[in-house]
Amino acid sequence: MLPGGLPVRQLAYAVQDVDAAALAHHRRFGSGPFFVLRHIALKSSVHRGVEQPFDHSSAYGQWGGVMVELVQQHNPDPSAVHDMYPHGSGREGLHHAALFVDDLDAAIAQFDSEGMPLAQLSVTQTGTSFAFVDARASLGHMLELYEPTPQLVGFYDLVADAAKGWDGREPVRELGKKRVSRRDTEERETVRTSCGEAAV
Repeated sequence: MLPGGLPVRQLAYAVQDVDAAALAHHRRFGSGPFFVLRHIALKSSVHRGVEQPFDHSSAYGQWGGVMVELVQQHNPDPSAVHDMYPHGSGREGLHHAALFVDDLDAAIAQFDSEGMPLAQLSVTQTGTSFAFVDARASLGHMLELYEPTPQLVGFYDLVADAAKGWDGREPVRELGKKRVSRRDTEERETVRTSCGEAAV
């Protein structure tokens, strides 16, 4: 466990339309700006022991002190998202809370021993692994676990920084294409290189 325990780093909601959901969330809560990464490239994704495609897009924005993610799965195949919100159901809602862990394999084993089994383990094209453990029996939703790499932490910081002093314009932006802060070109390059770390 990391020093300071396991605070929630992100709340994520399954949605039917990532763009519409991001705009609606902004209008209702003042969150954002949201950065959309479409069809996030994965090296692999295993759902309950079976390799499955996981074609999804996500919007990431700041909601007060926490990141909020809105995730839309495009394909009908089994996944941790479809475990809670079956394909074709039209249902939306809270899917997971994300936690940073210092050792992903150890954390998966620990949560499993506490009755929260691994539902899905995916790896981004940049090599970052993220896991969904099924905590519905105790918490009513999934937990997402990943290790806080410099790229991932940098992405979280950039999303939070974009909200500071934001004037409300362009509430939904394409990740890597739109300016995310008043910082220089080098920091915007960090967004492009870290966006693969930011998968669900």
